[in-house]
Amino acid sequence: MSDAIVIIPTYNEIENAESIIRAVFAQQKEFHVLIVDDNSPDKTGDTVKRLQQEFKDRLFLLERTEKSGLGTAYIAGFEWALEKSYQYIFEMDADFSHSPEDLIRLYKACAVDGADVSVGSRYVKGITVVNWPMSRILLSYGASRYVRLITRMKVKDSTAGFICYKRAVLEAINLKKIKFVGYAFQIEMKFKAHNKGFKIVEIPVIFKDRTKGKSKMSGGIITEAIFGVISLKIKSLFTK
Repeated sequence: MSDAIVIIPTYNEIENAESIIRAVFAQQKEFHVLIVDDNSPDKTGDTVKRLQQEFKDRLFLLERTEKSGLGTAYIAGFEWALEKSYQYIFEMDADFSHSPEDLIRLYKACAVDGADVSVGSRYVKGITVVNWPMSRILLSYGASRYVRLITRMKVKDSTAGFICYKRAVLEAINLKKIKFVGYAFQIEMKFKAHNKGFKIVEIPVIFKDRTKGKSKMSGGIITEAIFGVISLKIKSLFTK
């Protein structure tokens, strides 16, 4: 039984699903994988079911009836993992923008070095992003600077989605009260952990834009992040 599980949300990731699953299982440390699939029309879930025969008791599938947002997918995955005995619970994209080779570094930051949350960061050592247009780099980097200004968190990559949480962090956060579903979800989770006094560290990673499949980025997600940060900060002033 592994002490760590990697949660990977999918929606139409048929081109990446098998490769990312095999890449996670190829790491020197044993990780389990939970795919949270939002009823992908391209039948990503069927690929996962086929692979479950090969990776029995290591690969799990949580099927949802419709596309309901990244945040709700992760919440469903967190709740599933907390019902088991996993001590380290990861977020990771399916499209190889997050390198599976970095999983062990994030794990060691929490399991060995004492962090409560470790973040695979694009901005802790300059800007380490590959194949992004300058407009997207400026938007993402600017958003992170904006979040630091409003929230006073020291996290430089607050919208990062490559994360390891210690079990105690997710148990302390009321997951049912998490409001946001896009980029703001990532900010909200870090902000909640920060406000509860958990130690958050950033591990430098190289972020590579997807080469297969389509991005799920939208204008609504960006707007949610911009205005959601102000809402989070105001609410934090009136709640413990």
